This record gives sequence, structure tokens and C-alpha cells, in this order.
Amino acid sequence: MILRRIGLAIGLTTLLAVPAIHGQQRQPPDPMKAITGTFNSVHKNLLDMAEDFPADKYNYKPKPEMRSFGEVIVHVFSGTTYAAKAGKGEQAQWSELDSKSYPDKAAVVAGFKKAIAEADATLKATPAARFASSPEPWLSVLEHSAEHYGLLVAYYRLNNLVPPASRPKK
Repeated sequence: MILRRIGLAIGLTTLLAVPAIHGQQRQPPDPMKAITGTFNSVHKNLLDMAEDFPADKYNYKPKPEMRSFGEVIVHVFSGTTYAAKAGKGEQAQWSELDSKSYPDKAAVVAGFKKAIAEADATLKATPAARFASSPEPWLSVLEHSAEHYGLLVAYYRLNNLVPPASRPKK
């Protein structure tokens, strides 16, 4: 027990001393920039997938009880739509959009683009101080979208495809 405390004290001292040794103190990231940048990056990757995945595979499901590729995208932008509303202070429920309202790839991509544009407009209109007091709803929606990005990578790989973000850069 005492050795563990000594080790912890040494570790903390080292962590605190590193910025001083380098002559600078590390500033915490700006919450607005961090959330906005990550939110935009994850949704760009998801939109790239939605646009890239073959239309004839939009109904692909790894197992019958799972959502199809297109249904996962609609599920993701259900959260993005919620964030656009809740981020403006509107009373909003995080409810599932009906994937039947988006019958094909073109409709899914158009719906997702609209949801991203609405979320982006809300993010840009949100004062920076708001992010410092609470990162919600953005943090929850960002986590949700990132989880489904990982799931969709598996859909790509199960179809012997390489996700756009994993392709070599030219």
C-alpha cells in the first residue's frame, strides 16, 4: 500500500514537472473548438461512407436481426437531428427517424446531409461559453456517432471493401 502511494506520488510529480521542464504550461483545449472539430470530423467520415457505400448494398445486414447499412446511417442522423434541435435549446426528444422514409441511398445521403447542415448551423450559432458550462447534447451525440462509425467499418470489411478514411491518401 505504501509503495503504491509512493509510486503514485512519483508519477504525479513527474507529470507535473514535464511542462515546467519544457518551459511552458499546457493549456486545456478550447471546449468549443474541440467538440466542433471532432463532431465535424466524425460526421464527415460517416457522410463519406454514406456516399461511397454501393447503393446495391445499402440493405446489407451482417445478421438478420441487425440494421442494414442504410438503417444505421438513418439511426446516426437521428442523433444528429436531435443535437441540432437540442443544441438550440428546443425541447427535443432523441427519437428514431423512420428509415422507411429514406427508401434508397440517394434519400439517405440527402437526409444525412440535411441533418449535418442543421447541426453545423446550430454549432456555429452557439456561444463558446455554452460549451464551457456543458458539452451536451454534442458530447452524447458525438459518442453515439463515433460508435456507429466503428460498426460501419465492419460492414465495409464484411463486404471486402475499404472504408474511405482507411484508403491510402493520394
